[in-house]
Amino acid sequence: MAVLTDVYELNNGVNIPKIGFGTWQIPDGKVAYESTLTALKEGYRHIDTAKAYGNEVSVGRAIRDFGIARENVFVTSKLPSHIKDHDGVLKAFNETFSDLNIGYVDLYLIHAPWPWRNIGQKCDTENVEAWGAMEEIYKSGKARAIGVSNFNVHDLKNLMKNTKVTPAVDQIQYYVGFTEPKITAFAKAHNILIEAYSPLATGDVLHSTELTALADTYNVTVPQLALRYCLQAGVLPLPKATSQAHIAANKALDFMISTIDMISTIDMERLNACQDTAPSHFHNETQG
Repeated sequence: MAVLTDVYELNNGVNIPKIGFGTWQIPDGKVAYESTLTALKEGYRHIDTAKAYGNEVSVGRAIRDFGIARENVFVTSKLPSHIKDHDGVLKAFNETFSDLNIGYVDLYLIHAPWPWRNIGQKCDTENVEAWGAMEEIYKSGKARAIGVSNFNVHDLKNLMKNTKVTPAVDQIQYYVGFTEPKITAFAKAHNILIEAYSPLATGDVLHSTELTALADTYNVTVPQLALRYCLQAGVLPLPKATSQAHIAANKALDFMISTIDMISTIDMERLNACQDTAPSHFHNETQG
């Protein structure tokens, strides 16, 4: 399906498939291996993992066993958020490099601007040091692009002011009704691609009566509507699933949500105006 091989161009010229297969909360071993392998069989060509997920070994093995040419699959991993010192960054990356065992990483991200155990802590100096090591990894060719996750506008400005390489990506929590507009606007103004983790709010968007009604008008599921919304907003969604049926359904996005340039219903504007469609969902303190 074309949507799985369509690409965005990152700010360093590297192409990244417009949909990624997310592996957060997928345990290492059989489940991570089989779900990743299923995603590849279904045509996904962008796999997102992280050292903190604990499943890099299984993800890497699935990619190798699938037998795809390395240049035809895009793989992202992430630096644990609490590691901010130069040597620690290099050590963590080398462990990821070894665990994945796929020759190189396409995109390597700082997982968060603060340790997960202390969300919101200011780590400006530490992030600059960590980014310096990330730049070394990038220059080595072991990562084709580098970026960040959960960074707000202040955190992005801090890196851009004090380092040489602008992040290629900011991966943030993003779904219908929770689109972190300040971060998104700043990133787009500086050619930083927004990636949407939890684009389905870990399934909570399924409880939205508004999305359910609108999805019915397009004869699609709520997840399909929510993922298509991300794409039409110029954002890269990272849906996670473990069953073959859901993995396959999440790629069936060959429809268009109406816009002002199409017909009078302007459903994209309706979705843009939505209140939080999963208000009880956990929200990281990244907006600002």
